[in-house]
Amino acid sequence: MLKNMENSVFTIIEEKDCPYYQTGDEFKLTGNAVLLEYKKEKEFITTVVIKMPYEQPSCRKLIGDLTNVLINHESIDKVPTCVIKCSGCTGSITLEYKIAAKNKQAKKNDKNQSNIGAIANLLSKFSIFQSIDEHDLKDLIPFLKLRKFAPNDLIINKGDSGKNLFIIASGRVEVLNEDGISMSVLEKGEVFGEMSLISGNPVGASIKVLSPATVLSIKGEDFLKVLKKSSSLQMYFNRLLTRRLAESNIFMSEELASGMSGQLSEIPAPELFQSLNANQKTGLLNLSLPKGEAKLSFMDGNLISAEYDDIKGKKAFFEILKEKKGRFKFVPGLPSDEMKAPVLGYFMGLLIDGLRKIDEESKENNQADK
Repeated sequence: MLKNMENSVFTIIEEKDCPYYQTGDEFKLTGNAVLLEYKKEKEFITTVVIKMPYEQPSCRKLIGDLTNVLINHESIDKVPTCVIKCSGCTGSITLEYKIAAKNKQAKKNDKNQSNIGAIANLLSKFSIFQSIDEHDLKDLIPFLKLRKFAPNDLIINKGDSGKNLFIIASGRVEVLNEDGISMSVLEKGEVFGEMSLISGNPVGASIKVLSPATVLSIKGEDFLKVLKKSSSLQMYFNRLLTRRLAESNIFMSEELASGMSGQLSEIPAPELFQSLNANQKTGLLNLSLPKGEAKLSFMDGNLISAEYDDIKGKKAFFEILKEKKGRFKFVPGLPSDEMKAPVLGYFMGLLIDGLRKIDEESKENNQADK
C-alpha cells in the first residue's frame, strides 16, 4: 500500500530550552510510506524526507517523532489536525499539524473552480458573452452577483445614479418612461443600466419586473475594469449603445449631417461623443466650457485630435469628458490635411479609460473629504 505524504507541515507553537529550534520553525514532510502486510504482520518501510528549518541542525529524536506520527496513522492523509510534543532532551518543543484545514481549503477552491466553470458555460449562451474569451469570462464571474425579483418590483428608478450593469438570467422586465408608459420589454440575456454607467448620468428610465426574474449585476467600477480588458466586450457595447442611442432619438443622422448645437446639460459629453462615433461622422466639434474653448476632430467617427485649456491629445479628451456644463456645436467636414491625421486610439477604449479615470478621481476626492 503506497501512501502519499505531500504538503505536510508541522509548526512549532511552543518551545522550552530547545538547543536547536524556536517557535514558528516549520518542518515539511514529503515522500511516501509503504505498509507491507505478511501473515497478519505489519512492517512499515518509510521513505520520509523531512525538510528542517533553514540552516538548523537535524535532531534525530524529532525525526523519529515525526516518522512515528506517520506510522501510527498509516499515511499522512489520515493524520488529523493535532498537537504533538517531541521526546525531549535538554529542552522540549510542541508542534501543530494543520494539513486537514489546508486540504479542506483546497477542496473548497476546487469546488469554486468547478462552479465557475459551470457558470461560465451558462453565461456563454448569452449574446453579451458569446464573443468573450473563456479566460476573460472566468475573470468576470467573481464580480457578478445574483439577485431575484418578484413581479412589479422596481429594479432601478429613472433619475437614480447609475451604479450597476444588469444582465437578465431569467424572467422579463419592462422599460418605463417618466410617465410610467412601457417603452420596451427585455428578456433573458439582455442587459440594462449600461447607458448611465458609460455616460455617467442618472438612469434614463425605470425598470419594472413583469414576471419572476433572476438578474446578474456587476458594480460600475468593476464593469469598467472588465470592459477595459476585453476588446470583444467593447465592440458589443459599442453596437448596443448605437442601437440604444437610435431608439432614444438623442441624435438623428440627418441632424448631424447639417450640424447641430446644444447644451451638455441636455446631452452629456459621453453620449454626444458616442453619437458622433456611432454615426461615423466627420467634422469638428467646438465646445465652450468652464475652462475655455475646446475642440474635437472626428474622422468617420474616430477621434483624431482633441484640444482644451492648452492640453492636447488624450489628456484633453479625458478633461472634456469631465465637464457637465457648456455649449457645443458640430460642424460637418474637415480640411484635407486633418483628414490624413492618425486616430488617437480605439474610440470605445478611450471612452472607457476616461470614465475610469473620472471614477478614480471621484473616489480620491471622497476619501480626502473624509
